[in-house]
Amino acid sequence: MLLISSLAMITVLVAACGTQSTSGGKPSKGGVLTIDNESGTLWNCQNLNPLSANANFLVFGPVYEPLVYINLLNGKTTPMLASSYTWSSDNKTLTFTIRSGVKWSDGQPLTADDVVYTFQLIKTNTALDLQSVWTGLSDVTKQGSDQVAMTFQSPAIPSFYYLANQQPIVPKHVWSQIKDPVAEGNPVPIGSGPFTIAQGGCTPQNIAYTRNPNYWQSGLPYLDKVNYPAFTDNDPANQYLAAGKAEWGGQFIPNIDTYYVSKDKANHHYWFPPIQNVNLFMNLSVKPFDNKLVRQALAYGIDRSKVSKIGEYGYQPPGSQTGIVIPTFHDWYDSGQAAKYDYKFNPTKAQSLLQQAGFTKGSDGIFKDGSGKRLSFNVISISGYTDWTASLQVVQDNLKQIGVEIKEQDSSHDDYFNKLFTGDFQLGYGSLSTLPGPNPWYELRNTIYSQTTAPLGQTASGDYGRFNDANADKLIEQFATTTDATEQHKIMNQIQEIMLEQVPVIPVTESVAWYQYNTKVFTGWPTKDNPYAAPAPWNTPDWEQVLLRVHKK
Repeated sequence: MLLISSLAMITVLVAACGTQSTSGGKPSKGGVLTIDNESGTLWNCQNLNPLSANANFLVFGPVYEPLVYINLLNGKTTPMLASSYTWSSDNKTLTFTIRSGVKWSDGQPLTADDVVYTFQLIKTNTALDLQSVWTGLSDVTKQGSDQVAMTFQSPAIPSFYYLANQQPIVPKHVWSQIKDPVAEGNPVPIGSGPFTIAQGGCTPQNIAYTRNPNYWQSGLPYLDKVNYPAFTDNDPANQYLAAGKAEWGGQFIPNIDTYYVSKDKANHHYWFPPIQNVNLFMNLSVKPFDNKLVRQALAYGIDRSKVSKIGEYGYQPPGSQTGIVIPTFHDWYDSGQAAKYDYKFNPTKAQSLLQQAGFTKGSDGIFKDGSGKRLSFNVISISGYTDWTASLQVVQDNLKQIGVEIKEQDSSHDDYFNKLFTGDFQLGYGSLSTLPGPNPWYELRNTIYSQTTAPLGQTASGDYGRFNDANADKLIEQFATTTDATEQHKIMNQIQEIMLEQVPVIPVTESVAWYQYNTKVFTGWPTKDNPYAAPAPWNTPDWEQVLLRVHKK
């Protein structure tokens, strides 16, 4: 995997993202591609705001673009709205050269002013700073006619991924007229990407993306149109995909070889690369999760291998309490420390820890505190995510064996994330809303770094459990200041020790990029042998790269 230090030395030259047909010859133009991804909600067409955590995934990539695309699977970079970039010798100033000739979908030119405006906008409205980039940034200014200089308080090489790849750029001439950008719904987006959403192009049941005639990459996209129907449950979504009604899937399918592949062995394919963790989030501001012993007990009380096998059919590997996704980031994994703590399913140890914490087991087998309050908690999840429900049933059975009761509480996609972001939960099951990066630091930063959280009731961009540890914050920040690989690994080992000892969250399984694709009509898909992008339709902004390359046979 790409080390942060290698990013420090790169200067990206002007390049385009065009591709040749994987079947030889010039790619065919035209065609309507349908995405099948169970989202747990109908589409809210009044919110297509690329700076909103609830809507970003629908428009960032195909409608709004980043400065540079960075492939989280292998760290490779592709220049987008920035044609090049350079770091200063002290790694405190990052200068982008903004690509000339780019137009917004309304025909207005995209300039360095738009880039500066975007970053100043999210500074002024912190709820829009989804990656917390302004925790390290000092200033963003225009240099000359086409350059943007970003200065940092200290060396900040890892920030490149967030600034360049995870921040959509918006048009100043549109957004400067908006009175309340946080509440803005942006129902008719004006972006720079290969697709647009026209007036009436969004309904609660489907979003229609149509080719942008002003797109800056000549000849792209190949596709005429992309449909994104809304599915609130896995079962109808899976049936739709297996029937060949959609070409690109991104959800869990039980018994996928039988259910999906066997329906058309020549054309139905899948690939599931691990990219991040599926966690049991604990609200550390709520008793008894403020007690480290309780958190450790829960970590010993979950049979991760069984959750993987039963809940995810083995498609998602068991999680590691270190927080390191294996095998994708195996080079960062501290096996010695992991073996020392040995977080395997151990009901005896879990119950001993609860007893040490002052709890006693009641006649019903559930532990209780001194006032008689039982260790019984609700765990929020997303309605229709059948694999999460199956996984939580295993977790529920596991924890009952150690004397803890949990009850699944399903919500819509939006309600779930609102509760998670604002800390309105006891336990939560799922992954970070922010995507991981090209090494474990990115996910762990958003998991345990207190600068990404917020007071209860306010929207947190990360650290949903409100974990606050000065040493953890210090290590996260130190990692960001060094380009020395040995030092990075030393710091990462210390971060893993915090995950093992403090248990701020519990990684249960490793979340994969669920990805099914149909080659009957279209080709050019990412594969294990050609991983040009993280392949799920919900990988942002990666899905733009897929939609730029896929074309009719």
